[in-house]
Amino acid sequence: MRSVRARAALGATVVVALALIGAGLSVLLVLRANLTDQAGLQAEVVAREVAGQLALDVPYDRLEMRDEEDNPVQVTDEDGRVVAVSKDLRAISGTGTDRVTPVPAQAAGASGSGSDDDNGGDDSNDDDDSHATPAPGRGEVDSDEPDFTNGTANVDGERADYRFASVRATTPAGVTLTVHAGAPLAAEQEAVGTVRGAMLIGLPLLLLVVAGVTWLVTRRALRPVEGIRREMAAITASEDLSRRVPEPGSRDEVARLARTTNETLTALEASVDRQRRFVADASHELRSPIASLRTQLEVGAAHPELLDLPGAVADTVRLQALAADLLLLARLDAGERPGRTVVDLGALVREEVSQRTGDRIAVTVSVPESGPFEVAGSRGQLARVIGNLLDNAERHARSAVTVSVRAAERGGVVVAVTDDGAGVPPDERERIFERFVRLDDARTRDDGGAGLGLAIARDVAVRHGGRLTVDGAREGGARFELRLPGVG
Repeated sequence: MRSVRARAALGATVVVALALIGAGLSVLLVLRANLTDQAGLQAEVVAREVAGQLALDVPYDRLEMRDEEDNPVQVTDEDGRVVAVSKDLRAISGTGTDRVTPVPAQAAGASGSGSDDDNGGDDSNDDDDSHATPAPGRGEVDSDEPDFTNGTANVDGERADYRFASVRATTPAGVTLTVHAGAPLAAEQEAVGTVRGAMLIGLPLLLLVVAGVTWLVTRRALRPVEGIRREMAAITASEDLSRRVPEPGSRDEVARLARTTNETLTALEASVDRQRRFVADASHELRSPIASLRTQLEVGAAHPELLDLPGAVADTVRLQALAADLLLLARLDAGERPGRTVVDLGALVREEVSQRTGDRIAVTVSVPESGPFEVAGSRGQLARVIGNLLDNAERHARSAVTVSVRAAERGGVVVAVTDDGAGVPPDERERIFERFVRLDDARTRDDGGAGLGLAIARDVAVRHGGRLTVDGAREGGARFELRLPGVG
């Protein structure tokens, strides 16, 4: 299924179906167990009533039993012979024996047969003590938990299922008998069947309701997502990054998705605009030295004596430096990661300053002897940052340029480049780090460069996990601070 709504509806339906089936089976089992226990309790009551009569030495044929159709009774002796059954009992199972015909009283070992009337009023045997019937006594009924079984019984031609309880009783003559009494399971079967039928009918209907409600709720919840998708498709087709996706008024995940999408579009629009400005500015900056160099070469070709060779070399050097800056910015924009070489910034500063033999102002270096001041990164890129900061300071300083290296208070290394020039106005201190930005009062294409040096310096600092900031110097000029994390 490719539809989220369909998958959600199916998943919810399956989960609810499993839960309902489990709950339904539990209800059926509990209901069946309770009703079976009730039938067993009823059967136990009947069995104990009959067992109590046997304990009082009531003859088998005079046992009082409840409604035989509802509570069939079978009495067996120690040998498993049937000595008494309820009226109209035609067949039985589940009690240990399926016999329903009592054996003769003499064969069963009956303890007595009743009162004097049973002797027909004949007093001829009164003097024969050896044949006198013992006086009725009292036996006992086993008080232990009875045994329960399930079986069937045919009472007056009607066959049904029963729950049987088996209770033992001892007659006054010491004969142990077992009373098997049953209680019908029809009520249990009918109740379980009714509940099962209701579940079989109601479960599909309930699942249809769950599936439908889930489908509608999911459709409503995903409606903003579809709006976001349509707007993104329109933005892709029109390439208009100024458009934004609709943001729902809710505070759920869809609303956060819409806000994140708009933030991504904003960042993408800014990146594309910056790239376009970069291409336009780069084309503009490259056009001047190339046009100047071409003009000088064309004049030199026509009039060799008028060739300005130093100017051509200067334009070539300027063009080469600009191309190198543009290539470095392109690599940084592409996400190039700096190396992890350990660089001593103190030694690197000394090396860079020693190579600047043509500066109009001598650079003062202040590096404590407590070094080394080690950082991890690209030695070439960090040298470019220091060189660009020194070039900027030389361009604006009046009489002094100072570079210092020190350990930061919270770890890391700080390189500070200070000049005594006019400084940078507070409202311009972030703008000067943008690409191709030159302050009108001090920077020109001839002596101010293309406006890429500080932008490259900050990008490299950020790529190395540090930052580059500018502030006012005590001498009145500008103070640039490069902060980088130390090694370890």
